[in-house]
Amino acid sequence: MIGVLVLRPRGLFGAATAREQQFLRRLLSGDLRQGALVGVMADAVAKAVGVPLAAIRRAAMLRGDLPAVAAAVLHDGPAALDTFRLEVGRPVSPMLAQTATSPQDALTRLGAPDTPAALEWKLDGARIQIHRDGDEVGLYTRTLDDVTARLPEVVELVRALPVTRLVADGEAIALRPDGRPQPFAVTASRVGSRRDIEAGRATTPITPFVFDVLHADGADLLDEPTSTRLATLDDIVPEANRVQRLITADPGAAAEFLAATLRRGHEGILAKSLSAPYEAGRRGAGWLKVKPVHTLDLVVLAVEWGSGRRKGWLSNIHLGARDPAGGFVMLGKTFKGMTDEMLAWQTERFTELATGPLDNWVVPLRPEQVVEIAFDGLQNSTRYPGGLALRFARVLRYRDDKTAAEADTIDTVRAFASAGSSSAEG
Repeated sequence: MIGVLVLRPRGLFGAATAREQQFLRRLLSGDLRQGALVGVMADAVAKAVGVPLAAIRRAAMLRGDLPAVAAAVLHDGPAALDTFRLEVGRPVSPMLAQTATSPQDALTRLGAPDTPAALEWKLDGARIQIHRDGDEVGLYTRTLDDVTARLPEVVELVRALPVTRLVADGEAIALRPDGRPQPFAVTASRVGSRRDIEAGRATTPITPFVFDVLHADGADLLDEPTSTRLATLDDIVPEANRVQRLITADPGAAAEFLAATLRRGHEGILAKSLSAPYEAGRRGAGWLKVKPVHTLDLVVLAVEWGSGRRKGWLSNIHLGARDPAGGFVMLGKTFKGMTDEMLAWQTERFTELATGPLDNWVVPLRPEQVVEIAFDGLQNSTRYPGGLALRFARVLRYRDDKTAAEADTIDTVRAFASAGSSSAEG
């Protein structure tokens, strides 16, 4: 595909600036970590072959390799897209959730009071995708990293399920003896560790919770409604390893379910349309997350050098939401919530991502690093191009498990604002 785009590399490099040459080298070597590039290239392939963009995205999601899809469809035409199907053993990008402001907001957007929705615990663990083919089991993170060898207890549970071939979606989490969740850092440390697996299992056992099934014994379920997938899940996975669920259209019952979930120490709930398919690799409207603290996954666009006790560290970060049409829309800045350890880490990280001189007060960055931001609301703003600004934004954690292409969009932010956040001028 790159050969089609770059017909005369010497002439192109000769005409490019130093920064453009660096971009081209990283593009050709596969070292360009700009998630938005994938979306741009998918658009280009769709236009080149005259097929719907959704078809290209679906094939790329199932294959996990956009260049392979592009090569096939450019060589064999649109019919080649039919050859890309869900394969046991080949991980696909997981479905993601949009944000709702409250249980009632979520139910209303999913069709209440006429149509009920499935409410589930939202666990603050590590997303895992489960693949099984006979005795062969594979476990993959949301970034499709293979963590099978690190979680032997999960492998054992999967092998005990009454199924031969399986692709399922779930969460791996470290629990305290009373069943309440450990802090996310405990789970992340265990899942991320490649050393002393048995010792880690003994001191920090991981419990898997399965909440969706994409394939079971020859039946692909991606396009089946949630109700069908949940019925299959209930037949396969024991109750102790399924997330708690309530099906309702009643806002009062939903509010109580959220309150009970929070009392158990979990971070919120997910509301799911019972008729929605599994939109792998998408932040689908059929899944809505509700948390007591509003959060967004945003991209760091630039960073400022700190002053006072933060002198010498890159501190105040510029936050942007993803624009589906391309690029990012700035929503504000923050330095709140940062520990000394976080400041040291981000100074090193942002030095690597800098696209401008490091001796400037504001250092522009390649838009790659995703950060989870908590905020109290949104306000209208004439300062930022999107017309909105975050109120009391603070850093919760950096999300190395997400790419910039998976960050929340400006459309999500605007929908949140319309659903009831503040409208005070800022």
